[in-house]
Amino acid sequence: MAQTVRACYLALTFVAMSLLVKAKIDVCWRGDVTVKPSHVISLGSAVSISCSLKTKQGCPRYSSFNKLILYKFYQRILLQRGHSLSFQVSDLPLGTTVFVCKLSCRPSEEIRICGAEISVGVVPEQPRNLSCTQKGERGTVACTWDRGRDTHLFTAYTLQLNGPKNLTWQKQCNDYCDHLDLGINLIPESSEFSYTAKVIAVNGLGSASSFPATFTFLDIVRPLPPWDIRIKFVNASVSRCTLWWRDEGMVLLNRLRYRPNNNRSWKMVNATNAKGRHDLLDLEPFTEYEFQVSSKLHLYKGSWSDWSESLRVQTPEEEPTGTLDVWYMKQNIDYSKQQISLFWKNLSVSEARGKILHYQVTLLDMAGKKPTLQNTTEHTSWTWVSPRTENWTVAVSAANSKGSSLPTHINITDLCGAGLLAPGQVSANSEGTDNIMVMWEPPGKAASTVQEYVVEWRELHPGGGVRPSLNWLRTPPYNVSTLISENIKPYICYEIRVHALSGDQGGCSSIRGNSKHKAPLSGPYINAITEEKGNILISWSEIPAQEQMGCILHYRIYWKEQDSSSQPRLCEIPYRVSPNSHAVNSLQPRVRYVLWMTALTAAGESPRGKEKEFCLQGKASWSTFMVLSICAAVIVVSIFSMCYSRQKLSALLSGLRPQWCSRQIPDPANSTWAKKYLIVEEKMQLPLDRILTDWPTPKEPEPLVISEVLHQVTPAFRCLVHPNWPEKGKGVQGHYTSEEDTGYSASGSPPPRALTAETGQLVDLYKVLGSRDPDSKPGNPASPSPVLPVDYLPTHEGYLPSNVDYIPSQEAPVTEPPELEPQHISLSVFPSSSLHPLTFSCGEKLTLDRLKMGCGSLML
Repeated sequence: MAQTVRACYLALTFVAMSLLVKAKIDVCWRGDVTVKPSHVISLGSAVSISCSLKTKQGCPRYSSFNKLILYKFYQRILLQRGHSLSFQVSDLPLGTTVFVCKLSCRPSEEIRICGAEISVGVVPEQPRNLSCTQKGERGTVACTWDRGRDTHLFTAYTLQLNGPKNLTWQKQCNDYCDHLDLGINLIPESSEFSYTAKVIAVNGLGSASSFPATFTFLDIVRPLPPWDIRIKFVNASVSRCTLWWRDEGMVLLNRLRYRPNNNRSWKMVNATNAKGRHDLLDLEPFTEYEFQVSSKLHLYKGSWSDWSESLRVQTPEEEPTGTLDVWYMKQNIDYSKQQISLFWKNLSVSEARGKILHYQVTLLDMAGKKPTLQNTTEHTSWTWVSPRTENWTVAVSAANSKGSSLPTHINITDLCGAGLLAPGQVSANSEGTDNIMVMWEPPGKAASTVQEYVVEWRELHPGGGVRPSLNWLRTPPYNVSTLISENIKPYICYEIRVHALSGDQGGCSSIRGNSKHKAPLSGPYINAITEEKGNILISWSEIPAQEQMGCILHYRIYWKEQDSSSQPRLCEIPYRVSPNSHAVNSLQPRVRYVLWMTALTAAGESPRGKEKEFCLQGKASWSTFMVLSICAAVIVVSIFSMCYSRQKLSALLSGLRPQWCSRQIPDPANSTWAKKYLIVEEKMQLPLDRILTDWPTPKEPEPLVISEVLHQVTPAFRCLVHPNWPEKGKGVQGHYTSEEDTGYSASGSPPPRALTAETGQLVDLYKVLGSRDPDSKPGNPASPSPVLPVDYLPTHEGYLPSNVDYIPSQEAPVTEPPELEPQHISLSVFPSSSLHPLTFSCGEKLTLDRLKMGCGSLML
C-alpha cells in the first residue's frame, strides 16, 4: 500500500514538471528575457533587464518591422525597433515585480516573447527571545522565537539543539515560521545536563543566527495543570474547609486563587510541599466561589503550569449578622382607626450568610413593653390596623436555617407631626436618565436637634393598579442633599418626601420629581359637566400613568362657542395630589360651548383631550333677584303712596273680580242684629223712634226697600272699596242667620214714597250702626252714643248695601275741580250685574283696623 502511494506521488511530480517545461518552451520559444545581476535583489539596488529575439523569430519580411515592447505588469515602459532591447531600473518596491517583453508586427497585434520576475527584499534579522519548554515530565521539547521584520522573500528557519555527548537535533520550517517542536523528550534523570539551542534564518540575500540559549531539564519542563480539584467543609462550617487536588510527582510549589462569582479580583495563596491539599480560613458563608490551582517543579527554576479547570462551589450558611433597615408609614382610615405599614430592606449577602426563610415581626405596647403580637412573613413588608390612640414599638429580625439576626427596634410615631422639624425649600432635579438629585434646607432653629434625614420616594401613579413600592435612604444630619437612583425609571413621576428625625419626633416636607420627562401623550378626558348656581363644574379622569411622561404641573381647560372661529379662552389649574374637578364661571347662559382639556409637564403641553359640548341654562342669581325685588317694592310703594294711583288700582281690581265672588248684600235694617239693637236702644232710652218711624214688629218683619238714588257729587278723591259680606246663611262673626233675617231682594222695586220718606232715615241708621264702640257693653245703658261723621265706616259688625254707589251726607257738598272726576275702569272677563264700587271721599282718613274685607276686596 505504501509503495503504491509512493509511485502515484512520483508520477504526479513527473507530470507537473513536464507541464512546466512545456509551458516554458511554449512561452519563450521566440526569445529570452535576462535579468542582471540577479532575480533577487535588496531594496534600492539597480537591475538591468534585456529582451532579445531568437533567429528567424522576428517579423516575416524585414527586420525593420520588428517592434519590441517592455511591460512592467500592465504598464508599457519601453518600445524599441530591432531584435533586442535593454532597460535598467533601480526603484523597485519590496516584493515581486513582473516584467514582460512583447513583439508587434502590426499596429493591432502583439506577440508575447518572454517574461521575468524580480524579487526585492531584505536580509533576515537575527531571531530573538528564543525559549524552549517541555510540557510535563513526558512531553516533547518545543521552542519559540521572534523572527524580526518581514524579509518579503522566501526565508527558511532551522532549529538546532545540542546536548551532552555531542548530541545534535535540528528541524527546519519555511517562511514566516516562529516555532518548532523537535519531538524529543528530556527525562528527569538528565536534569543535571545542560542543553544549547539556536535558530538560523536564511533567504536569497543572506542569513542570520540567534544567540544560543542554554538550559537544563528543570528550566524548560512546565508541569501539567493540577486536576481532580475538590473542597470539603468540616462539620458543614465555613470556618474550617480544605481544598484538595492532584499533581505530578516532582511538583514542589503550588499557588491557589479564588474569588466570589460576583467579584473580578482574585485572592492568591502560595503553598510549598502542599502535596495536593490546603486549608482555607477566610471564606464567606453562603457565597459561591471559584477556585483554581497551578504547579511548579522548583522554587526558582522552571515555569508555572497552566491554571487548572475552575471549581465552583457554594459555602454553607451561618447565622445572620447585622440588623434590618426598617421604615414605616401611617395612614388614618377613619376617626378611630389607623393603618400602619412596615417596610424593610433585604440584608446583604455577607450579612444574610444564608437564604432568609422568613422575617419575624413583634409588636410591643409602648406603655407595658410587653409583646402583644408576633407574626412571621416571607415578604419585606407588613401591614396591620390598630386604634389611633395606641402607640407601638416594633421589632423586626431576619431568620435563615442557622438562626436569626438581631432585631431592629423602631417606635411608631407621627413622622410629620413636628412642624418645627420640617425641612425647607425641598427641590428635586433630574440627574441623567435614572437619577434624581434631592436638596433641602435644615429646619431653622431645630436644625441642631436633627439626628438624621430620611428621604423616601414612590411612584405617584403606578400602572396596573398595583400598590406603589416604598423606597428610602438615610443620610447624616450634616448632609442636605442626596442622589436617589434605586428603582428610578424615566418618564415616571415620583412623590418625594424628606423627613427630619429627632428622637421620637419628626417633621417632613414633600415634592414631586422625575428623572426624565416630555409632553404628555394625551389630554384628560372630561367625564361630566354640571351646572351649579350659574357656574359649571367640570370633572375629568386622570391621564393613564404610562401616558403622563413625567410630573404634571398644570391642567388647562379650553372653551369656545360652537362653530366659532375665534381663539378659545382658557383656565389654568395647578396640579394637586388628587385633581378631578374645577369650577368655571365665565360661560354665558343659553350659548352652546365646546370644551376640552390639556395637561402640561416641564417639557410641554399634551394634545387636546376629547371635546365635550355644553349649554349653560342660566338662572337668576339670588343677588340679582334681591335687587329686582327691592326695585319692584320701591316702585310699588311709590305708586301706592299717591291716592290717585290707589284709586286707579282699586278700580282695576274691582273690574277684574270674577262674578262668583260678588255677593248680594242684605239690608241691615231688616236683619236680626238690627232688631236686637232696637231693643237695646229702647232700654237705653235712646231716641230710636225718631230714626225708625215705621219699624215693623219683630214677629212679622217687613222688608225695608231702599231704591238706588244717584247723586251727581264730585268728591276730591274717590277710593274703590269692596266690603266683605258673609255668605248666605251665615251671620256676623260666624253666627247662623235665618232666611227671614236676610230677606233683602235686589230685584224688588220699592214705591217712590218709601224712597222719599226713608232716605234720610237710612243715612241716620248707618250713623247709629257705626256708632257702637267695641268697648261698650249691653249692660251699660248710661253710656251715650257718640256722634260720628257721616262718612265714617262701621265696624266689622256693620253692613253696607251692595247696590249703593254713593250715600249722600247731610253736610254741604264740596265742589271739586272737573279734572279730578273719578274714572271707573272695568277689565273683568267675568260678567257681573252687581259690581258697583262703593266710593268714599279720600279727604277723610280710612281706619284699617275697623274695616273688614271679604272675598275679592282690597285691604288698604
